[in-house]
Amino acid sequence: MKVGIIGAGNVGAATAFSLIMQGIARKVILIDTNQKRAIAEADDIAHAAPFSYAGKIRAGDYKELTGARVVIITAGANQKPDEPRTALLERNVRIFENIIPQVVKYAPECIMLIAANPVDIMTAVAKKLSGFPTERIFGSGTVLDSARFRTLLGYHLSVSPKSVHANVLGEHGDSEVLIWSNAVAGGIQVEELARSEGVPITPAIKQDIDHKVRNAAYSIIEGKGATAYGIAGALSRICQAIASNEHAVLNVSAFHEQLENSTDICMAYPCIIGKYGIMGKLAPSFSPQEHKDLADSAAKIKEFITQAYQYIHTK
Repeated sequence: MKVGIIGAGNVGAATAFSLIMQGIARKVILIDTNQKRAIAEADDIAHAAPFSYAGKIRAGDYKELTGARVVIITAGANQKPDEPRTALLERNVRIFENIIPQVVKYAPECIMLIAANPVDIMTAVAKKLSGFPTERIFGSGTVLDSARFRTLLGYHLSVSPKSVHANVLGEHGDSEVLIWSNAVAGGIQVEELARSEGVPITPAIKQDIDHKVRNAAYSIIEGKGATAYGIAGALSRICQAIASNEHAVLNVSAFHEQLENSTDICMAYPCIIGKYGIMGKLAPSFSPQEHKDLADSAAKIKEFITQAYQYIHTK
């Protein structure tokens, strides 16, 4: 599978490395306005490729996106310590106005995967700018947030996080919603399992897990300046589902005409991902409070999508 990555910064480079080392992509084109950086990252990753799969990676330009099955957009303004993702909005709309037309021109049949923050809003912006059908344009959503949730639950329960099925939905941001009501491990609701194992999930523990998941990015950015590996893993997982036509259920940020009392919104919700992109959307049942929280998250996203559309230059 050929993958184009727009943006050779921390996220783009880590994603390229992950795709090559796992053999998910056999060819990666890395594009950045800083061509020297793109060449250096591509060369560095290429030197690691012989230790894994026979993938090829190189720096290129938009013309070389021709034939790419997936184009990942990581380019965008960096999030500063303690800065909410929505503060990036106007800066990233400007960046997308330059990127999206080029992707459409040279890779009109690709699946466009958005990773730039605020990802839900930027996915809506990319859809508006590209005119792509809903199934072929979506964001990384809360795939990473859900992994963080599962990791912390796994540690608490002393089971592999891969055996925990728990979801974070809504905004990839401050209003995201941890879905406790249908979180399970081994077919057992996690709170019930925790009690039976003598490690009950008390309100304090639940609050601590919620805080760590919700604020993980802020903590990482404070410590090292940027997040990279977690989101690279999430993007690679999505690409893997596309490459293998897996029909995996992943919490990507997709366009919904109607969802949680909001209309025409991009928000993370369970979707079936395969070779054509989004091949189905699921509508699980949650607790009344979780539905209320998701509706509040949707309303917040809708507000910022409306704001973002105002930043788009009309032609």
